[in-house]
Amino acid sequence: MLEVKPQPAPEPASVPDPGVSIAEAARLSGVSAHTLRYYERAGLVVTAIDRTTGGRRRYRKLDLEWITICTRLRATGMPIKAIRRYAELVSAGHGNEQERLALMEAHRADVLAKMAELRENLRLIDHKIDVYRGRLAAGDADQLWAPKRQAGVR
Repeated sequence: MLEVKPQPAPEPASVPDPGVSIAEAARLSGVSAHTLRYYERAGLVVTAIDRTTGGRRRYRKLDLEWITICTRLRATGMPIKAIRRYAELVSAGHGNEQERLALMEAHRADVLAKMAELRENLRLIDHKIDVYRGRLAAGDADQLWAPKRQAGVR
């Protein structure tokens, strides 16, 4: 998991991360350029996205790692408001780790509840598949329940 820490100033001999264009960032992150712009406008990024002298966005490795975190949190159902709060806490730096932990623990509990619900729904689907396979193999699939509509009733 990405932990945002203040970065030391680069040594003169090191080459700075030039970053990538928004198109390349979209390709690397698996989200659209529109989504990247939205994440920035919605306050979901933890650092200001660099810009070229011409004003074009340049995404650095840290930005792409953070975008991955955001997209995974969204994929697990975390609301934008909660991701924004998490980003605010991370951006604020040290001293709020307990609140970050509470936010992640609450989201984990939500994800586990959704997974349990999905497992239960999957059990029903598996049962229906077994019934259809069994009836088709036995040659009596025409005996499966199908509600009959009464004439004139919709």
